[in-house]
Amino acid sequence: MATDLDGTLLRSDTTVSVRTRGALQALADRGIRHVIVTGRPAAGCVPLFRSLGYRGLAVCGQGAQIYDADREALLSWAELDRDAARVCVTRLAARIGPVSMAVVTSGAEAEFVMSADFGRGDEKALAPYRLVPAEELWDRPVDKVLLRHGGLSDADLVAEAAACCDPGLVVTHAGPGMVELLPSGFDKATGLARVAEAYGVTPAEVVAFGDMPNDIPMLIWAGRAVAMADGHPELKAVADEIAPGHDADGVAVVLDRLLDGTGATAKGGATR
Repeated sequence: MATDLDGTLLRSDTTVSVRTRGALQALADRGIRHVIVTGRPAAGCVPLFRSLGYRGLAVCGQGAQIYDADREALLSWAELDRDAARVCVTRLAARIGPVSMAVVTSGAEAEFVMSADFGRGDEKALAPYRLVPAEELWDRPVDKVLLRHGGLSDADLVAEAAACCDPGLVVTHAGPGMVELLPSGFDKATGLARVAEAYGVTPAEVVAFGDMPNDIPMLIWAGRAVAMADGHPELKAVADEIAPGHDADGVAVVLDRLLDGTGATAKGGATR
């Protein structure tokens, strides 16, 4: 069972409810693995992993990081080509005007580094963070760049940014105000596939939950795809089932039914 975090497993206050914790324990009691698959950098997930008693491997950084929660060790990560990213951002600014930016630095000690015009306040939960002048965003190796624009919707910003990228870069929509520039070849499906292979699990044996377009590859890859009711329409379009929203314990509602044997567990048995 694979879950996204924000907007999926986590409630709006970034907590995991008592009911959801109970559903996760029921999974563990039956020997079913729970794999977290998140866009957050691993460094920003450690407190949550500890609070959940999370064990084993996790997919972080939109699939570019594999983290071992038992050892508290980052096993692998992928750095972004900073020169190519700067070219992309320069082109983008020429097309649409000034763009607010932040970066996530590479490695086990990742930081969320932002310019003053980017910060909205909720980024504090994503990783250790700091404010710097815009020209210092590129001083260290980075795993991804986050983009915001005051005059465009997230969907329009994704399209504009994608038009400015050379091969080797991709753009994804990870959440409200979270348009991300990433190294190509990595997404939540590739990361989850690596973990599943390590555990000897096939895609057909996986139920995946998500809420945003960056979850689409994972939901397409998994044997059963569950979208949250308050999730993005593009994700719902590829889902086998629509769960209640994240504040209504949607993950737990579906898990309770599947564990009781009253719900289909393969594609084609959708409940909407």
